[in-house]
Amino acid sequence: MSAEASGRALVIAIDGPAASGKGTLARRLAEHFGLRHLDTGLTYRAVAARMLASGADLDDEEAAVAAAEELDIAALDSAALARHDVGEAASRVAVMPRLRKLLREKQRRFASLPPGAVLDGRDIGTVVFPDAAAKLYVTASPETRARRRALELGGGNAQVDETAVLADLRRRDARDSSRSDSPLRPARDAYLLDTTDLDIEAAFQAAVDYVSRTIASRR
Repeated sequence: MSAEASGRALVIAIDGPAASGKGTLARRLAEHFGLRHLDTGLTYRAVAARMLASGADLDDEEAAVAAAEELDIAALDSAALARHDVGEAASRVAVMPRLRKLLREKQRRFASLPPGAVLDGRDIGTVVFPDAAAKLYVTASPETRARRRALELGGGNAQVDETAVLADLRRRDARDSSRSDSPLRPARDAYLLDTTDLDIEAAFQAAVDYVSRTIASRR
């Protein structure tokens, strides 16, 4: 199925905590519906990576905004931004209101061009695109998410300390949910998809079914 026949940009918003599976679902949904994809978390990671490379103070909002202004968010290298230190730095800069405002504007411009896009992050359905055609909130138990992340970091085996990963995820959850600007929470009209007991194929099919129904109901 392709984007809406009207030619307007179709926006699908996917939110959820780290390691819930939202990124994989977002990429597959974008391919399925003929849309572009943006992992909005990478935009914060890209800012953090620039600041780390320049030696800027991670609490310097002016430096963060300056780094964001130079970003082309359509050309982010996910592999280059995957380092743990970049992720930790991104969590620090992501609480800055001016930075969030600037990156939201860039994210909206990216998705507003036809045929549209699937955006995944933590405030897409609540703040970035509250009028998105379809909204999903993807979650899973902290233990399941920690197991998935440990396997990912270990390259498919369990060599990573899962207890440490779980503690890190809980810290990130608390930080994301308690920040004053755009906290992590489901949009009131989001479809809640708990992937704790679902493999990727079952989760993907549930997401496709929901998005298809929602798009059809809007026509």
